[in-house]
Amino acid sequence: MLVVVAQFYFAGSGAFSTAPNDESFRPHRALGYVIFLLPVLMAIVAALARMPGRLVGMAGLVAGLTVVQVVIAQLAKAFGDGDSATVGQLVFGLHAVNGLVIMAVVGMIVRQARALPRSVVTDRPTGAGGDAGMPGPATGSAQPAS
Repeated sequence: MLVVVAQFYFAGSGAFSTAPNDESFRPHRALGYVIFLLPVLMAIVAALARMPGRLVGMAGLVAGLTVVQVVIAQLAKAFGDGDSATVGQLVFGLHAVNGLVIMAVVGMIVRQARALPRSVVTDRPTGAGGDAGMPGPATGSAQPAS
């Protein structure tokens, strides 16, 4: 989530910079590669750790949406050349909208990942007396003596 917030910061600082476009957006472009690689790595690690499939899929979705960011930028650049500069600007506006979608998906990942430890702890069977460290039946119910 912090990397995506930093990406918005770099986009804003590049947009309002007095430096030429290529120089002013260099940090934004460089962090874009991280935003692609980080969720790919997260999806692989989550799959190996046997995390819920939804988390693995959403991490993959962030990587896919990052690829869409590049496609949007290239389409905008293609439409921006020549007489149809307005079309290029309109297409490039989708870059920011897709960035917000990435932010929303990352927010969902964070929320669901934070809920995981609680569900693992509360779903774990405990021994007799509610203490997981004590020997007893796995269901936590005491057997009457005969």
